[in-house]
Amino acid sequence: MYCILLNQDYSFLNMVNWKRAMCLVAKEKVQVLAYSEQTVKTAEGACFKIPAVIKLIKLIRTLYRARVPFSKKNVFVRDGYRCAYCGARKFRLTIDHIIPKSRGGRDDFDNCVASCKKCNTRKGNKTPREAGMSLRVKPYQPTISEFLRLKIIRLGIHETLKDLGVY
Repeated sequence: MYCILLNQDYSFLNMVNWKRAMCLVAKEKVQVLAYSEQTVKTAEGACFKIPAVIKLIKLIRTLYRARVPFSKKNVFVRDGYRCAYCGARKFRLTIDHIIPKSRGGRDDFDNCVASCKKCNTRKGNKTPREAGMSLRVKPYQPTISEFLRLKIIRLGIHETLKDLGVY
């Protein structure tokens, strides 16, 4: 069970484990905005509702770079966890370099896409044109706001934040 963690200005920060959320509540570092239906019993027999949405009491300054940092996970989020070649939604995705690294391709958002193992193996050390494959999506560098929106939708918490008036 996870809990939505908002910054003091109601901007989305992260998802935290319910145990971490309970610790933050006990230390009075957060304010609970909404509770879930689930409860936890202590050893003494006391029952507590698990928070669903919490907001930090003090503002944490998040230093956003000009870009979303490149990582395998961030490429998957950008591509919606779908293969860029066949469009299949699979759990075991890999990163494919459009211009292979052996030919000078770089590790960045403009050269990497999510790919299933079958398509990645089929493409091999070739460009998509040489392999007779086409990309269903155009790789791009996502903006911070777009990336946060994609991440919130992927986590399935967009409606909850919308009900609270956050997004």
